[in-house]
Amino acid sequence: MEFYQVEETNTLRRGICWIVDIVVVISLAWFVVYGFGTQIRIMGQSMAPLLRGDDVVLMDRLTYDFKDPDRLDIVVFEREDHKSNVKRVIGLPGEVVQVIDGVVHIDGSPLKASRALDQVVLAGIAENPVTLGEDEYFLMGDNRDQSEDSRFENIGNVKREQIRGKVWLRLLPLVEIGLVE
Repeated sequence: MEFYQVEETNTLRRGICWIVDIVVVISLAWFVVYGFGTQIRIMGQSMAPLLRGDDVVLMDRLTYDFKDPDRLDIVVFEREDHKSNVKRVIGLPGEVVQVIDGVVHIDGSPLKASRALDQVVLAGIAENPVTLGEDEYFLMGDNRDQSEDSRFENIGNVKREQIRGKVWLRLLPLVEIGLVE
């Protein structure tokens, strides 16, 4: 009799361990997909040449739970009309952004950025100094001529709670899969 009781206990223990393993794997998979795998389809050409229309990128929604966006991060934010947009962080909270003679200035100094991200043809509201609040960011698309961004009244300064996450990986097209810098 003792032999059978030991075997039943081992079977029960193995079954419980198996169920626990499945729950842990499902929970971990959900966490990874939820945190780092939200797919965003790029609409339009406002982030060209880095990201083009119909590119699919992955958004990291957990990074900004632990830290604030940095200058030149590419972020996904939700507009007032509940549409998602992808833009680059130019101005940080408390700063003054202005476009002077086609060059983006932060607190009176020219923006230091590669790939001509400091150049602007149309200044919009940034023709005059734009002071950012303690929870506001100034966002711009890389393709300044094709971007509806913080330079325009309908977008304006973007509040911290509107920023959903950071773009970190281009998924499609497959030939260009890789990290987004």
